[in-house]
Amino acid sequence: MKEFELKYGCNPNQKPAKIYMHDGSELPVEILNGRPGYINFLDALNSYQLVKELKEALQMPAAASFKHVSPTSAAVGNKLSEKLKKACFVDDIEGLDDSPLACAYARARGTDRLCSFGDWVALSDPCDKVTAEIIKREVSDGVIAPGYDEDALEILKTKRGGNYNIVKIDASYVPDVQERKQVYGVTFEQGRNNFEINRQLLTNLVTENKDLPENAVRDLIVALITLKYTQSNSVAYAVDGQAIGVGAGQQSRIHCTRLAGSKADTWFLRQADKVLNLPFKEDVSRPERDNVIDGYINQNEEDVCAEGNWQKYFTVQPEPFTKEEQRAYLDTCSDVALGSDAFFPFSDNVERAKRSGVKYIAEPGGSIRDDAVIECCNKYGIAMAFTGMRLFHH
Repeated sequence: MKEFELKYGCNPNQKPAKIYMHDGSELPVEILNGRPGYINFLDALNSYQLVKELKEALQMPAAASFKHVSPTSAAVGNKLSEKLKKACFVDDIEGLDDSPLACAYARARGTDRLCSFGDWVALSDPCDKVTAEIIKREVSDGVIAPGYDEDALEILKTKRGGNYNIVKIDASYVPDVQERKQVYGVTFEQGRNNFEINRQLLTNLVTENKDLPENAVRDLIVALITLKYTQSNSVAYAVDGQAIGVGAGQQSRIHCTRLAGSKADTWFLRQADKVLNLPFKEDVSRPERDNVIDGYINQNEEDVCAEGNWQKYFTVQPEPFTKEEQRAYLDTCSDVALGSDAFFPFSDNVERAKRSGVKYIAEPGGSIRDDAVIECCNKYGIAMAFTGMRLFHH
């Protein structure tokens, strides 16, 4: 297939629209089901690069949940604890522990469930039945993978009334070294960002604490590769082989750090007993539970514990999760890694990161205030590596 006609572009008024190869060659993708759109393919091709690089860097199956050309999370296939399974709504999935790919997607989808609603799924390996079972029951736009087991494909084809978007990508495809795009009729060209993120990138430790254990190296690599495919400015928190908070597309670095930190905090707090044991009514759907849990933790648009509200969601009125209780719980969380796609201009980023249990940081360095940032890390015993490499993505 040399071109694929799209229903429309980013918006319904942007017609005609299609995808094709600049040199007239065959497309590296095959549409097995559905009719993916313009934004679907932007998510698919960005997200697949992310999981492909994670797999190559860490030699583990990887998965990502993508929305609007940025990841809500990405993860490698570590097994989930029983509490995390419950927090991610996968505690009833049979065979989960036996499928590293399913574990990776359970983590990626379960990190920021509000933002993953209607996601695009990327898998580094052929989709197996267990992974398909997880995808089947979530609200999702489509999936890209280098292949699909026969039973997995049949499961996925039942989604969205048989119209679920399923894309197979040629795992051997190597893109052109030059990239092109047009803005306002002007063509931009640049070399592809083929920079390899690996352990060697984390050897320039500039803080007093130079202890970077293997789990920290893994998590910093997860954070940095995630950032490589996140709309900039961006910051990512990671732990246990998954990105637990991504702050994308902010104009201010501290706003990236705060946004990603608040998402990381919510991820931690979803695993607190007070949240795991919320007395939900049986007829409350998973997406609605996500909204209620977010409201319960962050106390935002609706007080879900208030009289007249709790009856819609719960069998009995739950006790509020107070800010003091939340702070005490978060103070027990540690060993978090943080990556930044550009340097920290001020030490306030480190101060905010510390509140979410950050113990390891990787950032390019190069700010005129590097000394202040290093000093702040030293104050908290944080180990920080200067990578010397910016990771902007637009």
